Amino acid sequence: MPHSNNKRKRNADGAGSIRQKAVKQNGRQYTYWEARYTTGYDPGTGKQIQKSVTGKTQAEVARKLREATVEVDQGTYLEPSKLTVSEWMDIWAEEYLCNVKPRTIQKYKSDIRIHIKPGLGAVKLKELTPLMVQHFYNEEAKEHNGRKGLSPKSIKDLHGVLHKALQQAVDIDYLRNNPASHCKIPRIEKPDIQPLDSYEITLFLRAIKGDRFEALYTTALFTGMRRAELSGLKWDCVDFWKGTICIKRQWQKDPDKRGGFVLSSTKNGKPRIVKPAASVMEILRQERTRQAELRLKAGPSWQDDGFVFTNELGVPLSPNTAYNHFKQIMASIGLPKTRMHDLRHTYAVASLANGDDIKTVQENLGHASAAFTLDRYGHVTDSMRQASSERMEQFFKSVSGQ
Repeated sequence: MPHSNNKRKRNADGAGSIRQKAVKQNGRQYTYWEARYTTGYDPGTGKQIQKSVTGKTQAEVARKLREATVEVDQGTYLEPSKLTVSEWMDIWAEEYLCNVKPRTIQKYKSDIRIHIKPGLGAVKLKELTPLMVQHFYNEEAKEHNGRKGLSPKSIKDLHGVLHKALQQAVDIDYLRNNPASHCKIPRIEKPDIQPLDSYEITLFLRAIKGDRFEALYTTALFTGMRRAELSGLKWDCVDFWKGTICIKRQWQKDPDKRGGFVLSSTKNGKPRIVKPAASVMEILRQERTRQAELRLKAGPSWQDDGFVFTNELGVPLSPNTAYNHFKQIMASIGLPKTRMHDLRHTYAVASLANGDDIKTVQENLGHASAAFTLDRYGHVTDSMRQASSERMEQFFKSVSGQ
């Protein structure tokens, strides 16, 4: 009896044996090596729970066996997940995105359905390797049967979804390591920004004078607010006494309601306060007066939700409505390629060129870090450094008597 207990102790600690096996496929015989080891005992039957590892060589299987038995001995053994990648992605999308914005969830699920499931879905989660993930990215970037390959930005987005999902599997012990952690993705070429120069800004301001969207476009140009943030701005966030605007909401398409919109937090989830030029605040004050007149005219039909930029009945403007009208204006002044987002770039460049420090510009734009802002608008700081050098040269000459 003591002998039996010792044997059980050794087996529970992961003792195992290696043997060569042979199988026939398509008339040919193949050999491989297999090792079996004990991970514990079934509490109901008392029988040993055995697992196996396989490989092409005895040395490979011996290594796998040593790793497994050490983990059993140390109590760190992880039962391999039987889920497929497809099954896990569905679980992750349903259970682990509770703090993610609806539109982002919609994008994640679309990437999973259109790309990840067809490419990797059938693979067992436990068998997914870095090489498989790398091959998947490479294939998605290629052209197939006339279908254009994904752009570097789309591959990066795809990688973000897959990496997050696999990392969650690691966090809950479904995987030991994240197979997507060491993959190489294509480098994204940053597009050149196209801010308006001083002459173009003057043309634009003249073109919108008296336009029904004058206040919206002026606010965009002199605060750097995004389209969705402008559409989601409410009067309770405009403080005329302090001369500030609190940006804490954006107006986005509702994935659960066709053609509908929903208020959500800003892109980085953090509110920010900007202090525009006094002239901008005065234009907003005039907009409030204009809106009060529209409200009287509309009577009971007025939708009183407190939005700053609305139509004649108080309904908040769709970001697309403002954009389409903007494109018409830019075409009329000979700048048809200008996007509304270029007003944001124009604000950033003008702020830096007029002496605002990079940290202030970063906070006003709502960027995650000053490093991102510096990288995005580095060419502006280059010219600022040159101007600083020239000023210091003049200062040097003045104090050195040269």
